[in-house]
Amino acid sequence: MMGYTAGVMLTLAFTGLIGEAWLLSGYLTTSIGFALGALSMFAIDYFIPHIRFGKLEANKTQSKLIRTGMLIAIGITIHNLPEGIAVGAGFMHLPKFGLFIALAIALHNIPEGIAIALPLCKGGTCKKDSIKIALLSGLAEPVGALLAALFLSGNSSLIPLSLAFAAGVMTFITLDELIPTAREHGHEHYTALGIIAGTISVFVLSGLFGI
Repeated sequence: MMGYTAGVMLTLAFTGLIGEAWLLSGYLTTSIGFALGALSMFAIDYFIPHIRFGKLEANKTQSKLIRTGMLIAIGITIHNLPEGIAVGAGFMHLPKFGLFIALAIALHNIPEGIAIALPLCKGGTCKKDSIKIALLSGLAEPVGALLAALFLSGNSSLIPLSLAFAAGVMTFITLDELIPTAREHGHEHYTALGIIAGTISVFVLSGLFGI
């Protein structure tokens, strides 16, 4: 599932966001936006404490597992906010494009919810509360989308830069966290198949939306 998530993110970043940004503003703005997004995500990951996707602490006591789940939730919330920016920027560019991005990102959110809820449940948190925490983490995306839409409504010239910025964020998350996590248990072939499946899913969505 992590491989699938990685395939969705990379394909959306390069065939969707980068492609549109490049057509709208050319290579220079696209390159600057992509670099800013990737470097911003690097800085956030470096300075804000959280646990990477799928990581569990060695001492699997209940309190440790709950702390792990909460730190994973913080990390995913941090990642969801700029993903919401991608949706908002895409919608401001073209509503159909924004919906396409939202559906593609929704495909990759399933493993993220599992990564939050699983250690919380194992640590003794009831299933209902674990789901609530995972849901609250996911709500960062619509918040990001709304903020981006409000900002870009008066600054439409920044839409290409915002699309490239979101692509840089997604690429960094995928290369730094998703793929390493997917491969860390030795199932390299499953990771590769997941990436291919995620890529095909975005291709199919793109075809259905005519994008």
